[in-house]
Amino acid sequence: MTAESKRAVPFKWVALGIAVVALLLAGVVSYYASANPDGLEYVAEETGFLDRASEHGAADGPLADYSTKGVDDARLSGGLAGVIGTAVVLLVAGGLVLLVRRRPTASSDE
Repeated sequence: MTAESKRAVPFKWVALGIAVVALLLAGVVSYYASANPDGLEYVAEETGFLDRASEHGAADGPLADYSTKGVDDARLSGGLAGVIGTAVVLLVAGGLVLLVRRRPTASSDE
């Protein structure tokens, strides 16, 4: 393949591909995630101080504990929380990229 035959893929298609893969992973792979507690909870339980833990400030939030408030199916709730969280991260990251990207200056057009 020569350099002339290579075509650049537009950034918007690359970004869209990344977003689709991330959202699919968040929604589908979370279906197979373990129902066991995460590592910190496991260690706290094994060492006997889990009962002294207190709730954090966002414990009553809509996406607390890897679930979506108001959704009764645990797997659907976790998948939806993953998709929402991933979408928020992608939107914030995309916004930051748009804010800090380099734009051509008038002198570079000459």
